[in-house]
Amino acid sequence: MRRTRRLLLLLLLLLTACTGSPDGPDDGGGDGRGTGPPASSGPHWQPKPGLTWQWQLKGRLDPSVDAQVYDIDAFDQSAAAVADLHRRGRKVICYVSTGAWENWRPDAGRFPKEVLGKGNGWDGEKWLDIRRTDVLEPLIAQRFDLCRAKGFDAVEPDNMDGYNNDTGFPLKAADQLRYNELIARLAHDRGLAVGLKNDLDQIPLLLAHFDFAVNEQCAQYHECDRLRPFVEAGKAVFHVEYELPPARFCAASKKLGLSSMAKKYDLQVWRDPC
Repeated sequence: MRRTRRLLLLLLLLLTACTGSPDGPDDGGGDGRGTGPPASSGPHWQPKPGLTWQWQLKGRLDPSVDAQVYDIDAFDQSAAAVADLHRRGRKVICYVSTGAWENWRPDAGRFPKEVLGKGNGWDGEKWLDIRRTDVLEPLIAQRFDLCRAKGFDAVEPDNMDGYNNDTGFPLKAADQLRYNELIARLAHDRGLAVGLKNDLDQIPLLLAHFDFAVNEQCAQYHECDRLRPFVEAGKAVFHVEYELPPARFCAASKKLGLSSMAKKYDLQVWRDPC
C-alpha cells in the first residue's frame, strides 16, 4: 500500500508540473512586472475606409470627441487613457517617431550621435540614419513594445520619408523601402496594425505591408489621388489639412473615400472634420 501511495503521489506531481496551475505564474507580462509585454493574441486590427478620427498629440487629452479612432502619443499617454478610450468604443493608434530623433523623449540618450543627422524643421528633432538598422531596430522595437503594453491597437510611425529630405545622410529610396518594411514587420510581430505616414512615392511597393495610411496636406499639394490604392484595397486613409478650410477639400476627400479633417499645426483638441 505504501508503495502504491508513493506511486500515486509521484503521478500527481508529474501531472501538476505538466499542466500547471490556473492560479500560478503567468508569462511575466500581464501586470508589467515581468520580462516584457504580453504576447499578441490574434490578428491585428484592419481599419476600413470611412472611419472618423481624432489626432491629438499635445494638450490635455479630451476623450469625448465624436470620433471612432484616436491617434495619440506613445509616451505622453498612459495605459489608463487607452483603456478609457476603448471603453468609449474607440480604436487607438500609438504615435511614434521612427525616422527622427526627439531630444525630450525618455530614451533619447540611447540613440548614439552617429545616427543623428540634420534637423527636420521641428525644434529638438533630427533625422535618423535609417541605414543603421543594427542600432535602430532594437530601439524602435522597444517603443513598439511600449505601445503594445499600453494596449494600443496600432502604430503611426512618423518621419518615414527621410530619403526625400536633406537628412545629412546619403539616403536612397532602397534604404527607405527596407526600413519601412522593417517598421511594418516590427509592428505586426507585436499584433499591432501599422500605418504608412506620407511617403507617397513608395505606396505601390509598400501597400501590402501597411494596414492604413496617415497623410498630411495631400489636398494642398494636389496629391490625394495617389492614396487611392489604399482605399481600393479596403484600407483606411486618415488625412489632415492645416492650411485649407474643409470647404476646399471635403467634397474631393469624400469622393475618394478618405477620412479627412482640418487641424491646427499644434495638434491639440480642435478639429473640423469632413
